[in-house]
Amino acid sequence: MTTAYRDPHPHPHPHPHPHPSRSPGHAALHLARAAALAPSPHNVQPWFFAEEGRDRGFEVHADPGRRLLLTDPGGRQAVLACGAALFNVRVAVRHLGFRPVVDVLPVPGRPGFLARVGFGAHAGATRREERMARAIGHRRTHRGRFASWAMPEYLLDDLRTQARAEGAELQPVDSPDRLELLADLVRTAEDRHRVDPGHAAELARCVGARGLPAEACLGHPDLTLLAGRDYLGLAHRYTVPVPVRSRRAGTGTVFVLSTPGDGRADWLRAGQALQRVLLYAAARDVVAAFHTQPLELPAMRAEVRAWFTPGRFPQVVLRLGHAAPAPRLPRRPLGSLLVPESALALGR
Repeated sequence: MTTAYRDPHPHPHPHPHPHPSRSPGHAALHLARAAALAPSPHNVQPWFFAEEGRDRGFEVHADPGRRLLLTDPGGRQAVLACGAALFNVRVAVRHLGFRPVVDVLPVPGRPGFLARVGFGAHAGATRREERMARAIGHRRTHRGRFASWAMPEYLLDDLRTQARAEGAELQPVDSPDRLELLADLVRTAEDRHRVDPGHAAELARCVGARGLPAEACLGHPDLTLLAGRDYLGLAHRYTVPVPVRSRRAGTGTVFVLSTPGDGRADWLRAGQALQRVLLYAAARDVVAAFHTQPLELPAMRAEVRAWFTPGRFPQVVLRLGHAAPAPRLPRRPLGSLLVPESALALGR
């Protein structure tokens, strides 16, 4: 199935093949740099990109060699991460002064070819779009506690509006009882992962050159109400006695992001909605932490759906809050990410 992104401000005379005033290939490099800064599970960056002609278009592909086979056997999280990269491409196209023309899943029978992005009508980016473009480089994933002060209600409402603009729902988990229930589900799933040798080994392989630097994993995973990933086996070595009240104060605001369906197009939609929320938040000095462990186990994902998103499919569990700036995680070199369309054609 092919679904086109509908520009909310359509132009009566789209121009599908613009010629930006840049050297050949420069626009594709710009888009690839932006796409590569999207979040992904354990920073594995499960994507590669292709340029169509001389800055005529840009393709987003899932990289099957970088999928986590135990954590993400169906590839849902990898596609969601590629959706976040796709949203960055859309923002980067607007920064260049064009409207993005997007086809998702454009070629039946090639599920790894997730999206094609073309240049539509020329239109200068708005101030809000430029602010979002600047946030691409500032966005960070947080691991650990947040500052204790709460985000204002108007910002929470704005974040939900951003998710809805992409066809997703960002549901806050705002009552103590529901928060405890979700924390129990995250804890149960995380405990199962920690005692599973295969999963623990897969997680450990994500530390180092392939994904996360070790220094990004040194915080104890059990400092907030929602258990974090134990990349280095710290929970087996020592416990940190943090009172529940203190863990709650450092948890931040918890959300579940959901979509009405659960196919590849919905996963792409969820990734774009997530990144829109994250960039809007980053532009306002708010960062996110992810706790998707129960969504990686089918039975527990069904529980999250029944309790928190009935009639919809949960795609991401996250916390949002304020924290000290974190260093940017390493990214794969562009030379390994951006390939010419002719190289893809040889492999078809």
